[in-house]
Amino acid sequence: MDKQLNDAPCGFLTLSEEGLMIAVNRTLLKTLNEEPEQIIGKHMNTILTVPSQLFYQLYFVPLLKLEHHTEEIYLSLKARNGEEIPVLVNAIARADSGASVFDCVLIPMRKRNEYENELLMARNAAQEALLAKQKANAELEVALGTLKAKQEELLEINKQNQQFKLSTKRELELARKIQENSLTEPIVNDQIQIDAYYKASSELSGDLYGFYQIDKHRYGIIILDVMGHGISSALITMSLHPLFQRQITQGLSPVNVMKELDRHLHSLFQNDEEARHYCTAIYLEIDTARKRMDYVNAGHPPVLWQGADGTQHPLHATAPPIGMFEDTVFQSNSLSYPEGGRLLLYTDGVMDPTASCYLFDLLKDDPDLPIAGLKEKILTSLQHHKETQHKSDDECFILVDLK
Repeated sequence: MDKQLNDAPCGFLTLSEEGLMIAVNRTLLKTLNEEPEQIIGKHMNTILTVPSQLFYQLYFVPLLKLEHHTEEIYLSLKARNGEEIPVLVNAIARADSGASVFDCVLIPMRKRNEYENELLMARNAAQEALLAKQKANAELEVALGTLKAKQEELLEINKQNQQFKLSTKRELELARKIQENSLTEPIVNDQIQIDAYYKASSELSGDLYGFYQIDKHRYGIIILDVMGHGISSALITMSLHPLFQRQITQGLSPVNVMKELDRHLHSLFQNDEEARHYCTAIYLEIDTARKRMDYVNAGHPPVLWQGADGTQHPLHATAPPIGMFEDTVFQSNSLSYPEGGRLLLYTDGVMDPTASCYLFDLLKDDPDLPIAGLKEKILTSLQHHKETQHKSDDECFILVDLK
């Protein structure tokens, strides 16, 4: 028996005219869970159930001898474990060395029986449903009426939702413009040059900055990052903005500025601990006449300071984030720059978690690069980090050249 027939997806056997099985393919052997020596030479009845034995003798064999073929004869095989296996049998009679033999194809039809049973069950269920149809019709009419009313209500709600969505989008866009318009413009003179970059990860940002000229020689620079992103963080930053703008332009010290911002955050959430937000922030007051800066770093990533000789010095945190603990004591540090230098303030969205020192390297590699060129170089590097790390965060940094 060739391999294709031996492993065909149906059973195959050859019977002698006396009903002895003289060839059986592997597929049928697997179906019956039998070995070839247990089948070959045995009568067909040995693998048939009793009813099928009678049908085989009284109908199948006479029909096959008379017409030399049969189609879709239903028989039940009996496996070694006693399982009944329903099959459809197609057979032909042919001559082989002067004797008649019967080639039979046996197609298992377990699934068909299951489907037929399911069809019978479905028909019975349909008959029962038909009897209840008249009763259900009235209920169906009521249900259809209710459904139609609900559909109309849903359409109206969807319409309102769309209008709300458009209105919200317009409001968010307006809020974004207000937030961006609150950012200060670059400062350039013979004492100092300040420029910044700002980009929200969504419509609104939890990052904010500001820099102001306090008097002829003093400048105040602040950058902060409220925990989280989106609308809630943006609302908090916007509530802090007029407060620090007023304090800085009035010349309050870095310690007093942080105290007032901390007091404001605690007052916002004094009755709702679950909604409490904290904020990291840095405020520097630079005196270009004294060549000195005083600063408070409240839990923020360190400011990068690079002196005129290329020496780098991070201005680390001097206090915990504002809004985190009651009665926080804020400590101010000072740094002198007799020969000028450069500052880089940034939020954590600008840092690369796998190489946090890359900002130091950017400043060190091009100490004489103008602020505009350095800004572009940082943005190029930042874009590369975003593509490799697949991260999205608010991005904000400030560059300061001191002369």
